[in-house]
Amino acid sequence: MKALELPERHIFCIDMCSFYASVSAVELGLDPLEVCLAVVGNQERKGSVVLAASPMMKKRFSVRTGTRLFEIPNHPDILLIEPKMKLYLEKSMAITELLGSYVPKESIHVYSVDESFIELTGTEKLWGPPEQTMRRIQQKLLDCFKLPSSVGGGPNMLLAKLALDLEAKETGFANWTYADVPKKLWPVAPLSKMWGIGSRMEKTLNSMGIFCIGDLACTDVSLLEERFGIMGNQLHQHANGIDLSDLGAPLVEGQVSYGKGQILYRDYIEEKDIMTIILEMCEDVGMRTRKARRMGRTIHLSVVYSKSVFGGGFSRSRSIDEATNDTLKIYRVCQEIFHEHFQHKPVRQISLSISNLEEEASMQLSLFDERKFENRRLGSAMDAIRKKYGYSAIYRGISGTQAGTAIARTKLIGGHNKE
Repeated sequence: MKALELPERHIFCIDMCSFYASVSAVELGLDPLEVCLAVVGNQERKGSVVLAASPMMKKRFSVRTGTRLFEIPNHPDILLIEPKMKLYLEKSMAITELLGSYVPKESIHVYSVDESFIELTGTEKLWGPPEQTMRRIQQKLLDCFKLPSSVGGGPNMLLAKLALDLEAKETGFANWTYADVPKKLWPVAPLSKMWGIGSRMEKTLNSMGIFCIGDLACTDVSLLEERFGIMGNQLHQHANGIDLSDLGAPLVEGQVSYGKGQILYRDYIEEKDIMTIILEMCEDVGMRTRKARRMGRTIHLSVVYSKSVFGGGFSRSRSIDEATNDTLKIYRVCQEIFHEHFQHKPVRQISLSISNLEEEASMQLSLFDERKFENRRLGSAMDAIRKKYGYSAIYRGISGTQAGTAIARTKLIGGHNKE
């Protein structure tokens, strides 16, 4: 019996280096690789977060994405810039248009505002060897936009992304093959350095004696499936560099959760104000879950305290007997978690998610909850109004209070001013 042979594919993942910072530098007529520049959300608040830092800013002052404004040294060489989200989106679309001059739109997957996948399989007769074509595109980005980039390539999306994250962001270009997996991927540790493995999963894998990607690749797949279900099989395949998904498909088929995180404008001290934010976030998560016609059984709430009380916080999950996408049911679970673990300290960051998803069609009639479908229709009606007229067309009363942030955020792009 002849072994299965996979067709050779040439997929590249391109990352625009320090995109926000680079675009801002170019607009000011500065070299993005030489200037010490940081894009900061709101310079009037000392606790504002750095959204992007130029390569030289990172090298000289160790300022990077996530650094707080008050942590940036006072130095004459440092330039602080307000974000211009509209400009960044325009540049991102122009870059996608340039990629479209080499391949059809079906061969491009925009992963984020500063990162895209492009498949060059079958373009050899038009442009020559794919690796040379990709280097030519990098040069074109420099010529047209004066923006530096890093590129990772591979026979699938996974290896292209890993080549980018684990090698190309240092060297500028890396093209991996399956033969590179044992020497370049397997030694990777900690596990969370690999795309698709978060800190919580890393801890679980560590408890199983798995500490590097090579350990994961050599673990019996049945043990992984017993612990993680179908995701265990995916983990084993990815550790061996295997990814059979089409361009643009998620690494694990289907969305596994819906969540939202928010760094607050200020410290929230009063419990009722904190619960206002949590309810707004439940509304957002519930709306997205209903839009996908999904429901979830597990709600996760994470609260981070202010640095003024030396940080800390809690992160807890709770599963319910029957899956839901009802905003108020999600909120009631969050209330329970919050009241059990809150230590009455100022709060600066909140995140929540709903997971353990199933199709909404699985919703069952109940003799004891006759309003279930009425609540679903009410939620759908509110969602439809917001989709047509915007979030501020209909909202809960708490969003109109001083503590609410949802209405103000509708005027932002990515949490920042549009201009």
